[in-house]
Amino acid sequence: MTIKNLFGDKKFYRTIFSIAVPIMIQNGITNFVALLDNIMIGQVGTEQMSGTAIVNQLLFVFNLCIFGILAGPGIFGAQFFGKGSTEGVKHTFRFKVILATIILLFGMLILNFFDDQLITMYLTGEGTEGNKALTLQSGKEYLSVMIIGLIPFTISQVYASTLRETNKTLPPMFAGLVAVFTNLAFNWVLIFGHLGAPAMGVKGAAIATVIARFVECIIVVVWTHAHKQENEFIIGAFRNMRIPPELMKKILISGLPLFANEFLWSAGMAVLNKCYSERGLDVVAATNISSTIFNLFSVIFIALGNSVGIIVGQILGTGDMKKARETDTKLIVFTVLAGALTGGLMAAFSGMFPNFYNTTDSVKSMAGSLIMISGLFMPFAAFMHATYFTLRSGGRTLVTFLFDSAYVWGITIPTALLLVNFTDFGILNIYFSCQFVDIIKVTIGLILVIKGVWLRNIVKND
Repeated sequence: MTIKNLFGDKKFYRTIFSIAVPIMIQNGITNFVALLDNIMIGQVGTEQMSGTAIVNQLLFVFNLCIFGILAGPGIFGAQFFGKGSTEGVKHTFRFKVILATIILLFGMLILNFFDDQLITMYLTGEGTEGNKALTLQSGKEYLSVMIIGLIPFTISQVYASTLRETNKTLPPMFAGLVAVFTNLAFNWVLIFGHLGAPAMGVKGAAIATVIARFVECIIVVVWTHAHKQENEFIIGAFRNMRIPPELMKKILISGLPLFANEFLWSAGMAVLNKCYSERGLDVVAATNISSTIFNLFSVIFIALGNSVGIIVGQILGTGDMKKARETDTKLIVFTVLAGALTGGLMAAFSGMFPNFYNTTDSVKSMAGSLIMISGLFMPFAAFMHATYFTLRSGGRTLVTFLFDSAYVWGITIPTALLLVNFTDFGILNIYFSCQFVDIIKVTIGLILVIKGVWLRNIVKND
């Protein structure tokens, strides 16, 4: 393979950016507002910030369960669109509605009835009883409102994911932009009590987020139904919920490992943060700051990874395996280079970001070091993300399950548990070690991509 094979021409990058840039903009602004949201809540107090951070970790598990349950139909949706089958896309959309509704109901029940137990799991490290009680109270107050927002979030994801699979990336981006600015405006009003509103603290932040999610949902749904000629899959989509049994079986076979993967991976991240929290409440606050900054800087490689799934999936649907491999190689190289650049910037300015927060010097110092470590390992994260979507694009969902969540539970979490329970390592050494072991996952991913186990057309007979 020559250097030329690793890079595309202008048309290639135009295609990537036409899909990736709207996702980058939407996710970038969403994460930037999340950063401002985080800083605003941090002005109320460290305990309030920690309480909302814990709840957001739990909601992260729900969010990835939704992404996971939509991913199976989404693989087929992208390939059906590449094949030119509107009926196929319509069937996958219907299946998304059914599956997402089931996850929504389960998620709301669990978060509503087990809120105390779930939040308290993170309050076992060092810290006064008063600090822990205030953190628990803040978390429960925040969650009680955020549960309502799961409804519009789920509906938005069902519609937006199908729009992206059919190359309609701008409407979800626009809806996301309106939502984040709505969220920011209501945060300012409701958290601090501006414009005559009462100062509601963390509850105000939750109300602002829920309002923004309803705004986003309404825009996406209304646009889709108002432009039926552009979105032919929506025509008659709710006339009945019939899905060919054979297709349903194939989607479930491919999709259930993806759902299990997203659930177990996100749960694994929650357990990993629980391990970190054993080193004290300051660690909860510091990891919250670090993860918020990481999410902001990772939007580029995240969007490029999503583009891998869409672009390569559509090519696989046409049956051109040679083009799919060549395109995938160029996409992965570009994604890793983007991750290296943004990770370098993140590490370079790591000491600056925590100063925006109203918290203790020890939390700021710890957060800055965690941000630097995350930045240095961002090229690893970029490669693993692009590899994950490569494997997924060809319907190799069992392989992605083993590659992703099985690795977290089999390698990363045991590493964290051993270091937390059997060494006197500080959080920085533990965090660095858990990032470093990902070199094993990078090696496995490289082997799988080169072997081409993902090169499959899964809709040729549908």
